[in-house]
Amino acid sequence: MPTALALSPHLDDAAFSAGGLLATLAAGGWRVVMATTFTQSVPDPKGFALACQLDKGLGPDIDYMALRRTEDQAAADALGIAAPLHLPFREAPHRGYGSAPELFAEVRDDDTIDRDLAPALADLIAAETPDLILAPQAVGGHVDHVQVVRALRAVTPATPILWWRDFPYTVREASPKEPLAPLHAASPARAFAFDGAAQAKKLAACAAYASQIGFQFGGAAGLADQLARENGIERFRLTGRLPEPFPAPDGP
Repeated sequence: MPTALALSPHLDDAAFSAGGLLATLAAGGWRVVMATTFTQSVPDPKGFALACQLDKGLGPDIDYMALRRTEDQAAADALGIAAPLHLPFREAPHRGYGSAPELFAEVRDDDTIDRDLAPALADLIAAETPDLILAPQAVGGHVDHVQVVRALRAVTPATPILWWRDFPYTVREASPKEPLAPLHAASPARAFAFDGAAQAKKLAACAAYASQIGFQFGGAAGLADQLARENGIERFRLTGRLPEPFPAPDGP
């Protein structure tokens, strides 16, 4: 049984950006695993980190990341894939980033989390022995996404990689920020279109991240509308060659 390993910066990125492909691979007999890097709970959050949960209606007594890990399990169930994996690294608001604009600015000089991520990703890849890796392009420029890309590129796995375009950052601006575009420029673009069953699974998986849907899309109706506008298509850059047979059909 072939294995696909999706490396998600946050507890929603893989489903948002590649849920259709993950569901299609699983339905085609693949073992599919989502592994999220920044999932560590931080007791007694302060400042901007605390504000990130308060503005979603979650009080300071709630373990925000534990809640999100539970949502991630529900999303994996909706996609029909294996139990998700959660790596113990802290999100950017717990690494010194003090505002929303800072999350989408340059990586801080003192933020060297990619150096810790790289060996962790290497160990994960060695343990899962994937036939395919999926990972972000860091469209939108979120520093956590950038650091995951840096760490994975430092590992230089021989496994083929499909680098997804990070939704919903892809649709928030006509020309979204793409700080790592030069790294992907030589990799061919690939697009995959999915049937109604896969699209329904993706919608259900994305909706499972209930703590994020209001912030990201204005509610469940906004999520459904935005996904419908994607026309069941997900877009990637490919490093290496896709394993054969590859069940997902090529789209436009």
